Amino acid sequence: MNLHEYQGKLILKQFGVPIQEGIVANTVDEAIAAANELKKQTGTQVWVVKAQIHAGGRGKAGGVKVATSMDAVKEKATGILGMNLVSRQTGPQGKIVHKILIAQDVYYPGATPTKEFYLSVMLNRQQGRDMIVYSQAGGMEIEEVAANTPELIFKEEIDPKVGLQAFQARKIAFNFGLSGDAFKAMVKFVTGVYKAYMGADASMIEINPVLKTTDEKIIAVDCKMVLDGNALYRHPDYAAMRDVTEEDPIEVEAADNKLNFVKLDGNVGCMVNGAGLAMATMDIIKLAGGNPANFLDVGGTANAERVEKAFRIILREEGVKAILVNIFGGIVRCDRVAQGIVDAYKNIGEIKVPIIVRLQGTNAIEAKKIIDDSGLKVSSAILLQEAADLVSQVLKTQVPA
Repeated sequence: MNLHEYQGKLILKQFGVPIQEGIVANTVDEAIAAANELKKQTGTQVWVVKAQIHAGGRGKAGGVKVATSMDAVKEKATGILGMNLVSRQTGPQGKIVHKILIAQDVYYPGATPTKEFYLSVMLNRQQGRDMIVYSQAGGMEIEEVAANTPELIFKEEIDPKVGLQAFQARKIAFNFGLSGDAFKAMVKFVTGVYKAYMGADASMIEINPVLKTTDEKIIAVDCKMVLDGNALYRHPDYAAMRDVTEEDPIEVEAADNKLNFVKLDGNVGCMVNGAGLAMATMDIIKLAGGNPANFLDVGGTANAERVEKAFRIILREEGVKAILVNIFGGIVRCDRVAQGIVDAYKNIGEIKVPIIVRLQGTNAIEAKKIIDDSGLKVSSAILLQEAADLVSQVLKTQVPA
């Protein structure tokens, strides 16, 4: 589950990580009130108005502005709230800004210059270990740093048996080139971030930039945090942070109907039970000359209602040229699924997109007969290769070579 910057910072703060203080606002009036409250709390005379969307690159896209007065706060908030923010991570369609964060200024002038760093904690799937990725090139897009100056990227793997060790936190602070109070503050900062990563059941925390202030403090100026959705039952307070307005509405609707759905850019819709079979089905579609339009797992107990909802969701995509239903009847009987497909077809009405149904397992023969005798424009198969051949035939008749 993706979090907004202000939510990620709130979790960091719960684990003792110093952050750039801020107050979220949904309206211009709330933004002005937040700026006044921050002035009382922190004494700041300058405010940063930040768009809150689930994407990076907000600054370059015009979603982060500095305000030096209350009138400027009003002006910046008015300009950002409701804007369609387009960045490299949002794609060309962009995202509408519904919330903004009014944050304190942490780049105040002083004798000692500030310094920005990059720090993230994530899982290294190849090693099966968490790792901390960090760099002195903070404030920049880390992908560009890795591509152009890979020598500036450091990695610290963490043994899951013992967790982050003190010497590792000191090594990170040393590689940042810090000393004195800033060194000690960074060691504490890194330790706190890792505790937040573990304690919140996060799958990724990225802080860019981590700032060394003019008075040798280390704080998180930004935060991108992703929580493990499978662990949210342990954190009902974090689960309540979910912002469905930032998610694909079709994926939200699918989840509400207990469908595991991920939208993809392809021309063949998939309806499968089981994640492993879904992946294999997507491979078959590719081998047949198509591209999967989605990942959709209806679960092991697919019923007529769920099958109908799955059809309706797939059919919303204009690029879908065919639908492949691939069900293995283990827990569920194939004939019941077949009847559910026929009922769903009739309830939806005429479906112009060709449908290929492959049912294998318990009562697969009976299921094929139900499909064949339905009189509907549905092609049935038992073997996976048969289904692949039918997909290939459909695409050849619909997609120009």
